[in-house]
Amino acid sequence: MQKMSNIYESAANTLGIFSSPCLTKVELRVACKGISDRDALSKPDPCVILKMQSHGQWFEIVSQRKLSKSLLKHGNTAGKSSITVIAEELSGNDDYVELSFSARKLDDKDFFSKSDPFLEIFRMNDDATQQLVHRTEVVMNNLNPAWKSFKVSVNSLCSGDEDRRLKCIVWDWDSNGKHDFIGEFSSTFKEMRGAMEGRQVQWECINPKYRAKKKSYKNSGIVILNQCKIHKMHSFLDYIMGGCQIQFTVAIDFTASNGDPRNSCSLHYIHPYQPNEYLKALVAVGEICQDYDSDKMFPAFGFGARIPPEYKVGVQVSHDFAINFNEDNPECAGIQGVVEAYQSCLPKLQLYGPTNIAPIIQKVAQSASEETNTKEASQYFILLILTDGVITDMADTREAIVHASHLPMSVIIVGIGNADFSDMQMLDGDDGILRSPKGEPVLRDIVQFVPFRNFKHASPAALAKSVLAEVPNQVVDYYNGKGIKPKCMSEYESSRTLAP
Repeated sequence: MQKMSNIYESAANTLGIFSSPCLTKVELRVACKGISDRDALSKPDPCVILKMQSHGQWFEIVSQRKLSKSLLKHGNTAGKSSITVIAEELSGNDDYVELSFSARKLDDKDFFSKSDPFLEIFRMNDDATQQLVHRTEVVMNNLNPAWKSFKVSVNSLCSGDEDRRLKCIVWDWDSNGKHDFIGEFSSTFKEMRGAMEGRQVQWECINPKYRAKKKSYKNSGIVILNQCKIHKMHSFLDYIMGGCQIQFTVAIDFTASNGDPRNSCSLHYIHPYQPNEYLKALVAVGEICQDYDSDKMFPAFGFGARIPPEYKVGVQVSHDFAINFNEDNPECAGIQGVVEAYQSCLPKLQLYGPTNIAPIIQKVAQSASEETNTKEASQYFILLILTDGVITDMADTREAIVHASHLPMSVIIVGIGNADFSDMQMLDGDDGILRSPKGEPVLRDIVQFVPFRNFKHASPAALAKSVLAEVPNQVVDYYNGKGIKPKCMSEYESSRTLAP
């Protein structure tokens, strides 16, 4: 049997893919001046697309805090228009805050009816500019409006800084877009937090012009914050630190299209000195996932083959058999155990077909469904499917993925070889929402597809990074969406909580 030391060494530097200390979140603010008016009967409706490329590679565009450039016309000549991009680092806090505002006795700005007020909240930036955070709906003909509650991230509201100034403006809406100013006030998130647990916070809405002209002027109304509720958004690390285990399952394609394993042209050929593509992908991804699994025991299955001894008498193809041939206990000890089981079973199989992957998705989904009965983040399931061909049960697979999107589960598909993988890309959902044959959309995106051929000459770390890039967010989306907190956070959670 092939020694695995060289294979594991090639994957050793993939540790830490799930989180990198060298990364930080930044917010980019884009402003343009002097844009040409290309609409005949109205003003332009501009949008901005940010792209930067160097030597054929895309990379982060943040290299300085503020960048201003002239906008180029056709022919690359600079015009009077300009664009400015400002970068600001965000805190690591992903929590959301729910705010509910109302007002009373607002100034009446209309002659034949009452004001139609709406509220805008601006964050004051480090460069003294202001950024719109939220605009409420308009409440028609009402001087005592109660606006709908809304949610906004703490990062968007104040960049995680409770003492950052917030400017709030009340307007009287006009259909021509020339809204009448009613008044304004200033606050901070720390002050707004006073409205937690049923208390209220209120501010006088002030029109500075009226205050300067009228000695008897008091205010243009009162704005009230009726509720401030913080919704904690736990991170992937929160759940892992809280005891959530990654249950990693492997499924390997043993259809005949892979070629006879005894032939050196086969994708399953066992070379005496170097791993085939199946092994490279398995080790690169598995080495990362096993560090998030305490017992290091991994179920490993095969599909698309006839298994001994039944194939001798014409029994149908199996699409979810244990590669260690122990259906009662398909687990292998570590990634090395999976590799050894794979190499051991290959000579005993009759590679066949078709390429059906719905059964293995359904098998893992059945285990994941048991986790939905708990109120804690205990186990999250990752299914790694290694396959060389076109899926032949596409309708059933779409149905299985839509069902699995409601469960604590992710599906990673690595395409081996040079087949047409367009079906896999559709399952990925990056180009549109995946739907079941009946039209039901996935609840969340849980599939990541990567063709191995794109990483043939890259390091195992590059493949693992691409394959696992979306998993942390998928874990967070599931548990946060269900309102499920990490099992035990102790001092780690208290360190992330905003001070009261």
